[in-house]
Amino acid sequence: MRTRIAFAVALALAGMALGAPRAAAEDTNGADLTAPPPATEENRPAILAGTLKKVSETGVITIGYRDASFPFSYVRPGSSKPMGYSIDLCLGVVDEIVRELNGAPIRVAYAPVTSDTRMDAVISGEVDLECGSTTGNVERQKKVAFSPIIYVAGTKLLVKRSSGVASYRDLAGKTLVVTSGTTNEAAMKRLNEKYKLGITIVSAPDHDDSYAMLAEDKADAFATDDVLLYGFIAAKKAQATMAVVGDFITYEPYGIMFRKDDPLMAATVTRAFQTMAQSRSLADTYRKWFLEPTPTGELLDLPMSVQLTETFRALGADD
Repeated sequence: MRTRIAFAVALALAGMALGAPRAAAEDTNGADLTAPPPATEENRPAILAGTLKKVSETGVITIGYRDASFPFSYVRPGSSKPMGYSIDLCLGVVDEIVRELNGAPIRVAYAPVTSDTRMDAVISGEVDLECGSTTGNVERQKKVAFSPIIYVAGTKLLVKRSSGVASYRDLAGKTLVVTSGTTNEAAMKRLNEKYKLGITIVSAPDHDDSYAMLAEDKADAFATDDVLLYGFIAAKKAQATMAVVGDFITYEPYGIMFRKDDPLMAATVTRAFQTMAQSRSLADTYRKWFLEPTPTGELLDLPMSVQLTETFRALGADD
């Protein structure tokens, strides 16, 4: 598949036949000998299908992003370009796609999605990679594919410190806001019905709207993944007024979403994560967004979980 590998092997064999010394990473003129050859019609992979074929033909890959899923995917005020942990990992996948296409120039386009629209956007081809805070559960895997796990979160509650709410049990007769189309929405509705708590559950279109309802006293709690709730506290500088409470109600393994039944793309995504793990890029990207001040100044200070550490190690990361 990878003609650049055949090219490198042929070059090495030619050097051996001529008795040439072992090649260095750069030649005497400073050229990078490890780079793929310039893209031409002759040295691009002969057989392409699915997403790689689309990207090769159009020269564009489209990333679906979230406006307010800090620190995974969000837009800084005054900017039109998304940033975040998931965005950085998706750009690592784009790098692997470029390598697979032998250095063909690829333009990255961005398209906003919401919890409700993200899956349809992937399936329809509107976006090629969905880079947000999406749980890769069994039900969703019937319709789309997911990268290796990029984060393990869990449903908790965000409340005002003065509310007296410490658990979902304290929400009986109160109002809970969830974000439409999330696994948290479904989980809280099941919980409410199972224990007959009498919680009024309302759905907001996106996480920012859910937070606003809580902040404006239109809801008594906001239920979503704990890491997003900690992100809101940090981004809104609300440590004095807001708190994340309760036990985990669900566990949510996040992944990057792409189209199902596309084996070439699936192999490329897996290879991208293996490359990032072995080069320590996965660990460095995690540190950038969760252990150090983010590019927008927030500090979450969330150490990597045991589950995520083992996931990265299985991909080839060193201890």
